[in-house]
Amino acid sequence: MPGCGGRGGADAAAGNGSGVGAVCETGPVSRDDAESEEPQGQPEQLALIRETVREHKARRPRAKPRTWRGAELAARLPVARVLVDKGLAHLDRFFDYAVPAAMDEEAQPGVRVRVRFGAGEREGRREGGGLINGFIVERRADTDFTGRLAPLAQVLSPEPVLGPELLQLCRAVADRYAGSLADVVQLAVPPRRARVEKQPSPRRPPRPQPPAPGGWTRYPQGPAFLEALAGKGAPRAVWTALPGPHGWADELARAMATTLAAGRGALAVLPDGKSAARVDAALTALVGEGQHVLLTADAGPEPRYRRWLAVSRGAVRAVVGTRAAMFAPVRRLGLAAIWEDGDSGHSEERAPQPHAREVLIQRAVTEQAAFLLGAHGCTVEAAQLVESGFARPLAADRETVRAVMPRVRTAAEGDEGRDPAARSARLPSMAWHTARDALERGPVLVQVPRRGYVLRLVCERCREPARCAHCAGPLQATGEGTALRCAWCARETPEWRCPMCAGTRLRGSVIGARRTAEELGRAFPSVPVRTSGGEHILESVPGRPALVVATPGAEPVPEGDGYAAALLLDGWALLGRPDLRAGEEALRRWMGAASLVRPQGEGGTVVLVAEEGMRPVQALVRWDPAGHALRELADRAELGFPPVSRMAAVTGPPDAVEALLTSAQEAGLPEGAQVLGPVPLPVVEPGRPRRPGDPPPGELWERALVRVPRGSGAPLAAALKTALAGRLARREGPVPHVRVDPLDIG
Repeated sequence: MPGCGGRGGADAAAGNGSGVGAVCETGPVSRDDAESEEPQGQPEQLALIRETVREHKARRPRAKPRTWRGAELAARLPVARVLVDKGLAHLDRFFDYAVPAAMDEEAQPGVRVRVRFGAGEREGRREGGGLINGFIVERRADTDFTGRLAPLAQVLSPEPVLGPELLQLCRAVADRYAGSLADVVQLAVPPRRARVEKQPSPRRPPRPQPPAPGGWTRYPQGPAFLEALAGKGAPRAVWTALPGPHGWADELARAMATTLAAGRGALAVLPDGKSAARVDAALTALVGEGQHVLLTADAGPEPRYRRWLAVSRGAVRAVVGTRAAMFAPVRRLGLAAIWEDGDSGHSEERAPQPHAREVLIQRAVTEQAAFLLGAHGCTVEAAQLVESGFARPLAADRETVRAVMPRVRTAAEGDEGRDPAARSARLPSMAWHTARDALERGPVLVQVPRRGYVLRLVCERCREPARCAHCAGPLQATGEGTALRCAWCARETPEWRCPMCAGTRLRGSVIGARRTAEELGRAFPSVPVRTSGGEHILESVPGRPALVVATPGAEPVPEGDGYAAALLLDGWALLGRPDLRAGEEALRRWMGAASLVRPQGEGGTVVLVAEEGMRPVQALVRWDPAGHALRELADRAELGFPPVSRMAAVTGPPDAVEALLTSAQEAGLPEGAQVLGPVPLPVVEPGRPRRPGDPPPGELWERALVRVPRGSGAPLAAALKTALAGRLARREGPVPHVRVDPLDIG
């Protein structure tokens, strides 16, 4: 901290006494004082006086820490460098505080403390500021700051929750995503529960025995991968899992158990609590209780913190969890695994919105651990990892795939044929016959892209969309016999008349899962119908005949050998989204459902209602997700889209977006950076929950994309962060939202 200005050259009024009122060790020297010594009429001496002042400042010895009222300081390492809990870009640095002697023993690196932030001392008086939380990251003997250091106000807990490895990981993630370290630490370290910290963690159980390879023998490179884990190696693989309702969870658990048997830690991140519970059960069956913990939000604050502390203390060396577990402080990490990296559940919603895949890749590199990315499908990012040589493919041969995959057939939209039952259920004849025959052997899965009842209505005569007379929002039917309701303002419309043709009859253009379940119930009156989606998600269903209507990602696991058949309806709804990832996401959703169906040798059949010639449809028919991902990667390379390039989205009011981009250019955007846009964003519908980066209701925002060649992501993030910090420090109005590696780029 040069002079008295604050650490890092900024004058943020922190507890170290920076800013106005900080007293230098040699006494205050100001420009006014220097100029007052200059006699009138002798301006030629002004430059000499200024040079003398500069030399005086340069010769000053580094100050010893001092605090007010003569409080006794720690005899050794009396300075604590603190990360304060302020997630602002212009305050993304450490601040120095004095360590009172009474706190010397507890104030160790990694512990939580309370400090006075924005407080200084002048003539014995405290000026402003308040107490906030922070973490000690280092103890030092000296400080760059030359004024009076504020002391630590309180050590909240002697538990070292922010270790050096976790701090290094958080710093790397913050730099990659143009975020602040404090924001990332909030994601990595759960809120404190004092009662839990007072309880001892259980003793670590003995090392488990290595498991048998199990299902890994179905993959030519599977046994070699396990051998590398057992030998404490660091293999990296992109694993295309074979279809089947139960295989992948057991195989992932065996990889973790093999790592544990070698004396190293293991971490698996799953997209949701349902899949995490399946791996948790499989791992418990292999290694027993006490070898690992399950970290999900469903556990509740205290149990989750208790499990996290067991990992931090080294009592447990394996973690299975959802995206928050990507920061779990596993000791001697030997395997970092992620399942279904294309699921949006892996992308954190809170700033700076890191993706679990990238965090685990960072951990695998810095901690020299193995890396395993698994899924039934294959994302473009996974294909790029293989193409770049970072990871090797781990997949079964074609004969094995054909033996375990279901038969996949396609049907065109609106092909009800001559079957009245098929017409009443809105099913193509092929799908209706497939479901009727399969129900004699077991349950049938019906995947519907949207939940709800009838989400969009049109005039039966002229196909004019039905809209609310008050706000022009789309009208929806929420149930049979209920009044129409606006999706925006929630006003009911008991009587509707088409403004174009005066018609009064409506038909559904977008049908939800509940309405589909009603129609199927009428078409198959003797068969039970179960629904799964939204807030009501079924974990599993019996192996008896039934119709199971589910939204994508909410498909329950069938007991026994799997579903007898699956109907994938309304393929256009997934393929027609205005998103670069629409085809990839549709294929991932279809393969997730189809993988729950029995093999074709046992009669398992999948009927996909979509246009047969589309690339994702053909990839499902051939069960070739890796080939589809490679072709998508080649297309994106030709167009310069991620992951071949790196992108950042800047969203906000038009003036703020333009000003930030200008500042980023001045801060040093990497060579070859392209600014795409800005373009106006759609106005957020009233009543719809806002997501990060969405404009406030009624406001017009714009979004610009900044694209740079791969390998230039770090300078891109640094330039954007510098521009954000400058705008915040200068208080230049609204601060745009910046997201590096946005999921949705249109």
